Amino acid sequence: LRDNRIELVRASWHELSISVSDVSLSDEGQYTCSLFTMPVKTSKAFLTVLGVPEKPQITGFTSPVMEGERMQLTCKTSGSKPAADIRWFKNDKEVKDVKYLKEEDANRKTFTVSSTLDFLADRNDDGAVVSCRVDHESLNSTPQIAMQVLEIHYTPLVKIISSNSWPEEGQSIILTCESKGKPVPEPVLWTKDGGELPDPERMVVNGRVLSISFLNKTDNGTYRCEAKNPIGRNSTEYVLIVHDVFNTLLPTTVIPSLTTATVTTTVALTTSTTTSATAINTRDPNALAGQTGPDHALIGGIVAVVVFVTLCSIILLGRYLARHKGTYLTNEAKGAEDAPDADTAIINAEGSQVNAEEKKEYFI
Repeated sequence: LRDNRIELVRASWHELSISVSDVSLSDEGQYTCSLFTMPVKTSKAFLTVLGVPEKPQITGFTSPVMEGERMQLTCKTSGSKPAADIRWFKNDKEVKDVKYLKEEDANRKTFTVSSTLDFLADRNDDGAVVSCRVDHESLNSTPQIAMQVLEIHYTPLVKIISSNSWPEEGQSIILTCESKGKPVPEPVLWTKDGGELPDPERMVVNGRVLSISFLNKTDNGTYRCEAKNPIGRNSTEYVLIVHDVFNTLLPTTVIPSLTTATVTTTVALTTSTTTSATAINTRDPNALAGQTGPDHALIGGIVAVVVFVTLCSIILLGRYLARHKGTYLTNEAKGAEDAPDADTAIINAEGSQVNAEEKKEYFI
């Protein structure tokens, strides 16, 4: 062998060793060792040279990428023998759905291998690390890796967060508009029912925060937060309903006053009637102290008692008069029936005007 890279290491009757430095693919082949004895002895060995793959490169990426666009990233490596293996990862998670292509180089000994990753750009991929890893037996378990950080631009994502889930009159509320986008959204715009905020003194905007103090019913409505960046704009809404102040006092129940009436009726033989009514008003101990204004229940009770007493008096008086109707018995002059004329009857009668003072009337 006549090559400066080949050096004789050991030579004896039993062993002959050589070393080859700076091995190249051209060194691959069959080597023969001959021992010139009688007869000549020979031994052959085949040398296989591995082609180390070049460092991979990722192409096809343009920065930035708009959300929704299709991305095609290609990882390529050359000079491998045998052909190297390429694997894709996104944030350390392997991606399986890829295309693989192997081509033989011009020297017909090594290979160029490429793999293509095809996907739609999504806002969740912004900042993700895409890596291409080349595995080959010549790398001694130390793969070669190429990486690319994705930059995805997308329209803002808007969300409103309320500080009060049950706003009541007189309270305050803080609405925070969270917006996330790339590029970073401009300061947000607050509106109410499609127009400007009606009360700037109570409705204060500080950056992304809207503060409303001393809430009242006029604050009810739809509040919109809008954010935009060079890619586009987006908005979200919050419906504010101001509730009445919750009353913690127990309801007051007024119990009508109880009225007791006693009626006494006395009837004398002289047809005179005496009626007396006594009303006792018992107040409800649960009634509120200091209550002013007429007591309609009391007035109604008194009127009912008066009407009842009057009706009872009329009924009793009627029954009395019906049972004690007067009967008049008159003792006329006896024997007047036999008198020939009226004058004679009067003169002969025992009850003449002379004795008129003796005439009596009886009531039974």
